[in-house]
Amino acid sequence: MRKALGRGLDALIPGAGGGPSRQPLEAWEGGERRIPIDLIKPNPRQPRREFGEAALTELATSIRAKGVIQPLLVRPRGDSGYELVAGERRLRAAEQAGLHEVPAVVREVSDSESLELALVENLQRDDLSPLEEATAYRRLMDEFGHTQEEVAERVGKSRPTIANALRLLRLPEPIKDELRRGRLTAGHARVLVSIDDAEAQLRAARQILARDMSVREAERLAATRRPAARPVGRDLHRDALERELAAALGTRVRIRPRGRGGRIEIEYYSNEELQALSDRLCGRQGRTSDL
Repeated sequence: MRKALGRGLDALIPGAGGGPSRQPLEAWEGGERRIPIDLIKPNPRQPRREFGEAALTELATSIRAKGVIQPLLVRPRGDSGYELVAGERRLRAAEQAGLHEVPAVVREVSDSESLELALVENLQRDDLSPLEEATAYRRLMDEFGHTQEEVAERVGKSRPTIANALRLLRLPEPIKDELRRGRLTAGHARVLVSIDDAEAQLRAARQILARDMSVREAERLAATRRPAARPVGRDLHRDALERELAAALGTRVRIRPRGRGGRIEIEYYSNEELQALSDRLCGRQGRTSDL
């Protein structure tokens, strides 16, 4: 099961895009079958919270014409009922289209695997908002004890990608609200995360919204909100070194010159990140050595 998660739903639903089978129900033994919609309960671990009505209506129209092409993934839940694992958009659209049953594949999966599979499905379809994605990663860590490295392995992402997504959760709630409403983009949010102070983040967000700034314009604004790290005359060589170090370590790095010397500041956002940085810098081999 663990290896299947990284390859996505096709590993669990062979030929998932080929449409519902016409074989008898008893021939499948846990494979694809047609299940009454009223026997399927929603997935309480579903990472997606927003379902666009226009997109659902469009999908419902397609389902009326062609049926549900890719089966849902469900798990048995006693009393002949089932709990949805993946495919909530299809289930909602099928209900809207007036269907009474849907094709589904039945699999025994754990709570952790149920969340992981729902997350993988949404990520593969780019259906999650930045905050929904970050919240799902956090849930995998908090509820099931996964490290950032383990989350990255399970959803097919790099560890720095997981770390950067999680940083969005540190933004003030008013900024998160604007992200949910779509007035700020993920690009804007990543710029705002680079500002250290929450009040400065809020002021920058208000200016971005008031001036309808692009991400590039927001980056220039954010640069004025950060503490001065060097004299006005920028050292291009030092800038290049910062970028190289940041790319190598997967986190933000600042070089602070002082006289003929200086110091290097390396940011981390969790104990797991600190351990990974320590292992990498000290040349230790282990599960974090390939980060």
